[in-house]
Amino acid sequence: MEKQKFYYDDKVTKLFAWATVVWGITAFTIGLMVAYLYWFPHYMDGISWLSYGRLRPLHTNAAIFAFVGNGIFAGVYYSTQRLLKTRMASDLLSRIHFWGWQLIILLAAITLPLGLNSSKEYAELEWPIDILVALVWVVFTINLIWTVVKRRVRHIYVAVWFYLSTAVTIAMLYVFNNLELPATLTKSYSLYSGVEDAVVQWWYGHNAVAFFLTTPILGLMYYFVPKAANRPIYSYRLSIIHFWTLIFIYIWAGPHHLLYSAVPEWAQMLGTIFSLMLIFPSWGGMINGLLTLRGAWDKVREDPILKMFVVAITSYGMSTFEGPMLSFKSLNAIAHFTDWIVAHVHVGTLGWNGFIIMGMLYWMVPRLYKTKLYSVKLANQHFWIGTLGIILYVVPMYISGWTQALMWKQFNPDGTLKYGEFMDTVTEILPFHYIRAIGGTFYLIGGLLLVYNLLKTVKGHTVEDTEAEAAPLKPIPAARQSGEDFHNWLERRGVLFTVLSLIATAIGGAVEIIPTIFIDSNIPKITAVKPYTPLEVEGRDIYIREGCNNCHSQMIRPFRSEVERYGPYSKAGEYVYDHPFLWGSKRTGPDLFREGGKRPNLWHFNHIYKPSSMMYGSIMPNYQWIVKNDLDASDIQAKMKTLKALGVAYTDEDIANAPKALEKQAQAIAEDLKANAVEKSPIYKQAYKGQKVDLSKKEIVALIAYLQRLGTDTTKKVETAKN
Repeated sequence: MEKQKFYYDDKVTKLFAWATVVWGITAFTIGLMVAYLYWFPHYMDGISWLSYGRLRPLHTNAAIFAFVGNGIFAGVYYSTQRLLKTRMASDLLSRIHFWGWQLIILLAAITLPLGLNSSKEYAELEWPIDILVALVWVVFTINLIWTVVKRRVRHIYVAVWFYLSTAVTIAMLYVFNNLELPATLTKSYSLYSGVEDAVVQWWYGHNAVAFFLTTPILGLMYYFVPKAANRPIYSYRLSIIHFWTLIFIYIWAGPHHLLYSAVPEWAQMLGTIFSLMLIFPSWGGMINGLLTLRGAWDKVREDPILKMFVVAITSYGMSTFEGPMLSFKSLNAIAHFTDWIVAHVHVGTLGWNGFIIMGMLYWMVPRLYKTKLYSVKLANQHFWIGTLGIILYVVPMYISGWTQALMWKQFNPDGTLKYGEFMDTVTEILPFHYIRAIGGTFYLIGGLLLVYNLLKTVKGHTVEDTEAEAAPLKPIPAARQSGEDFHNWLERRGVLFTVLSLIATAIGGAVEIIPTIFIDSNIPKITAVKPYTPLEVEGRDIYIREGCNNCHSQMIRPFRSEVERYGPYSKAGEYVYDHPFLWGSKRTGPDLFREGGKRPNLWHFNHIYKPSSMMYGSIMPNYQWIVKNDLDASDIQAKMKTLKALGVAYTDEDIANAPKALEKQAQAIAEDLKANAVEKSPIYKQAYKGQKVDLSKKEIVALIAYLQRLGTDTTKKVETAKN
């Protein structure tokens, strides 16, 4: 049969490749800004949009969706066309995807520093941007599946399996996790509350790691590692086992982030069981990748690209062994809320994601521009500097995490906590954070070497679409052919393959989430728990805006050390009005769930403006603008109507009287502050430059109201209503 000539669309690959480089340096730089805040906590004082709580979600979004996301798309567009022997189905959809994705990143870069934040980890963007993300992702998915349909090869290669599964599963995850009800253009509330929200969020959060930071990167591994080594993948059969077991098992593992929490025990157990099972497919993929290099180790010693791939695949193996180990309750009790988790995450992001993408760029960019890499020596230097950066980052964080856990749990012989002040731990781990920042600096330097090397490589060259030829694909017979096994037959049915992969991933989510949401007995009601007052709603929104949940948890686990330190452990029914939940995932500062009533209002006033004035050695940044800003409560009724629609027990009368109720509570707190001589406080004088102000009109009063409410609805004797 006569072959057809066509051209690969290399221009869209080039666009995504350079976006990867630009956003990668941006993400690394923002990460360093966050890391150095532990060393110099006040170097950005007074700049609200550069505060820790706003930069941290900006960094994670830039690293995940801007750097890794663009890298994934560059690799997918490059490899998919060559594996399927066809141009992408639609140049228009490809361009809409590229520019739409960059617009999303730009909007995130604007809104997150402004405090427009839904608080959900890896899903902080507000509802208008969420809609845009879903639309752009659908454009990508349609283009990918359409390209599979019009391919010129009979069987679909393993890399494309992972791309297809990623496309449909991420769409499902993102949509269901981000179901929210808008109150205003810039504020929405999660459709789920408390325990429900936690289960859905970590179903998404864990599987954002699984299906955005793992499965598409595995697809890139299956294409670029054999290409760079000039060897076939080690085992086709192992690829099949790896793919299907991984996508089926991974989706169940989310609840291992919620062990010892208020989540139902059966859900925690399912998360643990499937997390342990996850070791086998994950290591199957690692082995398949590393054994592809068998017989090529001499080349590995010389080739920086292969060296990066080896470190990346090894990091994948390490993190996918450690993750299941952390699902054991005994280890999770130590690691959760500590810097151990930070180390674990960055083994994957810096090592696995970062080095696969950087190695891919070193291999792919010269071929896009029909030239050779400018300097192999510089690439080797990048490899060693980057590897040193990873080591200097993760090792201190492991030590820091173990230190935190051990200090939090130690008791004196008389039964009191040995380190009763949370600051004791903070002071002890600071040297490890200093080293972490140095490690991040090395990693950024390596990234800058990559930029220089690639710019020198492409200087004087332009991208021209690559010409190719292949015979058109004959009509695909529906029936299995003689000697054809089931998977070979399935690979010929691209759409069916995609549907089955979606079903495989949807099962676990449905089993875990549906009972949690629809079976009331999973979340026993507590009659003492009441909705937040209007002022407390505003204070909670300020808490979310400033990203306080990035450093402070609101989940007291049933451990003697935590109950002794914070108060009675948390119950599921205490969170029924929390839209969204704010349990947090790391304790840079103490848990706040029982904070209400522990300290006077004046303490909170001074602490928010200048934490070190109330707690010597505190590394918490100064949140001076909260004390200075006027409270804008013009949307309080719209917010309460939205919350009522979500099931919060507000009456029409509550909503109608909200402005008056808010003003009354604000005045009571302001009067208490005045009665305790706040106007004589040096902080008051510094904040308001010696002028007397009406504190009831300031944001600080709303935040104090929320903090003083936390954990006060229930007593040690919890009254549980019948369901």
